[in-house]
Amino acid sequence: MRKYSLTSIDHFTRYVLGDTASFNWLLNNGYKEFFATLDAIRDEKKAFQYLMDNKHIILAAFVNAVWDDEKAFAFLMKAKAFEWAAVANIINGDEKAEDFLKKTKKENYILLAHAIQSRIHQDGDYNVSPIGALKNMLNFKKAFKKE
Repeated sequence: MRKYSLTSIDHFTRYVLGDTASFNWLLNNGYKEFFATLDAIRDEKKAFQYLMDNKHIILAAFVNAVWDDEKAFAFLMKAKAFEWAAVANIINGDEKAEDFLKKTKKENYILLAHAIQSRIHQDGDYNVSPIGALKNMLNFKKAFKKE
């Protein structure tokens, strides 16, 4: 399991919020798995496969835990990836998870959780907007793609 510095988590948070400098920092410092993590949360199957193929199992479990997969959450706890489990729980509305991260002085993870939560809401709002709905309806290539 790769340990992530608080600096890398900070840049991941900024990237989620659209910061180009943090994108470049993550890319230049070898954190491509963070790009795949965000894309996998946004339901990009190739991104999730990238996490699995490159043995970023904790991040793959985190993605699934974000979407309320209890087995993925249990895996994170068993693997002692408590920060990632807490981030998933914050995204899912658990206020106690935020308290845990505050007590362990990992506030950067709280900010990450809120950034991801914001991005999920943004994506949802876009998909139900008139332009987003039209774009989704007209995306025949994706609709008829074999998986």
